[in-house]
Amino acid sequence: MRVYSYPALQQGVLVRRYQRFFAEVALATGERITAHCPNTGSMTGICTPGSSVWVSFHDDPKRKLSWTWEMIQVHDTWVGVNTGLPNRVIGAMLAAGQIPELGPVAQVAREVPYGAERSRIDFVVYNPEGLPTYVEVKNTTWSLGDRALFPDTVTTRGQKHIRELMLLREQGIATALIFFINRADCTTFAAGATADPEYGRLLVEAFARGVMVLPCRFAVSPTEISYLGVVPFHGV
Repeated sequence: MRVYSYPALQQGVLVRRYQRFFAEVALATGERITAHCPNTGSMTGICTPGSSVWVSFHDDPKRKLSWTWEMIQVHDTWVGVNTGLPNRVIGAMLAAGQIPELGPVAQVAREVPYGAERSRIDFVVYNPEGLPTYVEVKNTTWSLGDRALFPDTVTTRGQKHIRELMLLREQGIATALIFFINRADCTTFAAGATADPEYGRLLVEAFARGVMVLPCRFAVSPTEISYLGVVPFHGV
């Protein structure tokens, strides 16, 4: 099921990623550009120089960089790099009722303040009876074999989000963690406990306490993103 269509992209080769926010790319036209890297994480396994990439062009004069790095080829699979897309895609899917595990949807609210640790939840989904489900979305690109893993580095922010969701669950409020698997070659999901043991511990505990864990698998291509469904969660 197609859930997002890219604008016209241009192909190139990654020369290097540097200072977290920048990527030097050699376009197929021969031009060498600096593109915005919309992923400030460690990008484990998905920023190898010499890999094929696709970038988008934006003519907004307010932007510091006209180019944005959208995806990279890892082996035979395109992996999404733009971390701004998962929330946009999931938001549209929630509004269209395309994640059936969350039940029927009457209303979707975004970036709602909540919790004891002063957090903001990505989405609150209300069913036709007005009951909420609090939904947090995590972009997921790290893999070992056919297993997607999150996180790929220590994330104290991610740990906080799990604690907040467990507190809500204790109050009888439905909660869910959606892991946006931004590549089609992963058919299972687990916590990246070797990168962040505390996150792994918390995720397993949250699942046992009734927080929904929904590893949603997507196929990325130079023209579109397609939804492939939920894959099994294997803990750590």
